[in-house]
Amino acid sequence: MSGTSAVPTEGAAARKRGSIRGSAPHVLIIVQNLPVPLDRRVWLECQALIARGYHVSVICPKGPGDPARQHIDGVDIYKYDPAPDAEGLLGFAWEFAYSWVRTALLSLKVWKDRPFDIIQACNPPDTYWALARLWRPRGVKFVFDHHDLNPELFVSRFGEPDGLLKRMELAGLRWLERRSFRAADRIISTNESYKSVAVRRGGRQPEHVSVVRSGPDTQQMRPIYPANPRPEDGIELVYLGIMGPQDGVDQVLLVVDELVHRRGRTNVTATLLGFGDCLDDLKKQATDLGLDDHVTFTGRVDRAAIAEYLSRADIGLCPDLATPLNNLSTMNKTMEYMSYGLPAVSFDLLETRVSGGDALIYAPSSDIPAFADAVEKLIDDPELRLALGRKARERVASQLDWRPQAEVYVDVFDEVSGFTQPGPAVPDRGPASPKDAAGRRFVDLDDDAEFDRYLLARRATEPTPMRTGFPVALTPTAATIVEAPALIPA
Repeated sequence: MSGTSAVPTEGAAARKRGSIRGSAPHVLIIVQNLPVPLDRRVWLECQALIARGYHVSVICPKGPGDPARQHIDGVDIYKYDPAPDAEGLLGFAWEFAYSWVRTALLSLKVWKDRPFDIIQACNPPDTYWALARLWRPRGVKFVFDHHDLNPELFVSRFGEPDGLLKRMELAGLRWLERRSFRAADRIISTNESYKSVAVRRGGRQPEHVSVVRSGPDTQQMRPIYPANPRPEDGIELVYLGIMGPQDGVDQVLLVVDELVHRRGRTNVTATLLGFGDCLDDLKKQATDLGLDDHVTFTGRVDRAAIAEYLSRADIGLCPDLATPLNNLSTMNKTMEYMSYGLPAVSFDLLETRVSGGDALIYAPSSDIPAFADAVEKLIDDPELRLALGRKARERVASQLDWRPQAEVYVDVFDEVSGFTQPGPAVPDRGPASPKDAAGRRFVDLDDDAEFDRYLLARRATEPTPMRTGFPVALTPTAATIVEAPALIPA
């Protein structure tokens, strides 16, 4: 991107932009850590902008089997081959540099197709402020969508630095974070803890930072009658999310080991939905603990499979340990469990309490017996599972739903661009369908008696016929690895 020929000249830009100025602004969203529409938050943001009249393009890495160009639901998606998995400082530096250059080159392609007015960069990493600076002379504004605290992530994974190199790495991350904050015309934070970081470390005024929580669209994310209910005499635990070193998924295996081998709960199974750097190590750990008959690793799963598993499970698990990152981060999995009326147990984290309130049970961080006690309490008390499941669904629908968040999100772009179009950021889709896209019946949430019955049984009153072609295998075996097109991360 260096040199005068890399970016269109001011005069050429003005002439091209004149063809769209006065109509809808064009927003270019940059994502590096996940493909789109796999990234649930980013995809909801795209749809909110489209609903309010904006043009939207996305640059992101390819997922397995993805084409280089896609047009989905009004969004133009430009994709590049992802860098190889990184290891060590040099590996991460190469990944960031490679992704930055590929993104910069694609931004030229996007501009050629339709000049853009605003760049939204989603971290990690905190490097795309530099690209936004290169486009600024062409009148392009910069919105920083702050997803992760990278300095806290570094400390959570590697501990407080005790050598010169590690201290320099941490200082570099803090410098990049400050550059992102200070280059942005506006900042979007996922919660109040992140907003306080933008104000304190970024030196920004509070009115320049808007909190947009990653709440689910609860009209779409709601329980269905599962096509393959768990055995009536079984108890099914579930984990949904990425499986990295900071996610604590190994704690799930330790809890299941405690329940099955030390407390004799041989009817307990656990389904772990997701993928990540630690997946192979977790599979080996499960085998070493003798849990092959009790733990299922699904690998990458799609939205239909997520609805199936979260609708049939009895208890959700939030094993994220109390680290500098996790304590301040909002866990999407918590709100997704709540959307499906699923009672859950979590290690006690500041922002998880903000999301879950009194709809979750909390255990001290890393205390496996205490976590297992909480799970056993739910196993032995169906009425408590009912009460927490109902409370969770009510809380997420009334306080955490994406709709009001979408209005705040689009308002940021209206303020930056000066453009506005009346109407909701999440349009009313009319009467809700009684079935989902996979043909499974939704639970009637307005029928209190039936909703209560479902929360206790997690199944239909009559067996639900298996829909042919359903994309997941549901037999509990640790060898089961299901590869489907998408995972909603948590």
